[in-house]
Amino acid sequence: MAEVKKIKTALISVFHKDGLDELLKKLNAEGVKFLSTGGTQKFIEEQGYACQKVEEVTTYPSILGGRVKTLHPKVFGGILGRRDNEGDREQMARYEIPEIDLVIVDLYPFEQTVASGASEADIIEKIDIGGISLIRAGAKNFKDVVIVPSKAEYSVLLDILNKKGAQTDIEDRRMFATKAFGVSSHYDTAIHTWFEK
Repeated sequence: MAEVKKIKTALISVFHKDGLDELLKKLNAEGVKFLSTGGTQKFIEEQGYACQKVEEVTTYPSILGGRVKTLHPKVFGGILGRRDNEGDREQMARYEIPEIDLVIVDLYPFEQTVASGASEADIIEKIDIGGISLIRAGAKNFKDVVIVPSKAEYSVLLDILNKKGAQTDIEDRRMFATKAFGVSSHYDTAIHTWFEK
């Protein structure tokens, strides 16, 4: 049935790594391939798992002091490509865009940075761009993609993996998408509130 989707490739880009190790262990045992950047990629490899660099997929380095890492058509095409759309599939093949079935994100801690009394420059740097974009893309294409939008949902995914293996049904993916837009909305509201002050 088309509504049940297998997780084959996971893009992981998280600020908080605590609790991620259990998830990685289970995903690896299920044969899921990892794709990541920077600190997260290093963490995955330190756990003993193979992890492809996003830069190898995009053929672009992380640029502008890390402000631009995942923002690339090969990443977002892999998330937003509709698996049941012939045109999308043809373009993904033509441009060598890999299918990304699971996106795990934990955003830069904007509110905690504000609360710490950090400088305006430091606060601005904690406005996550790539992460929030990954969350919105994964949630938009919940028909095909699982989006885990914060460390609060690591255990929710682990529970599903333990029960069903590396596959989800449409209800699971819609539930994660709902949480994802909640995370996105809360995050943008916090930034808006800070700017208004």
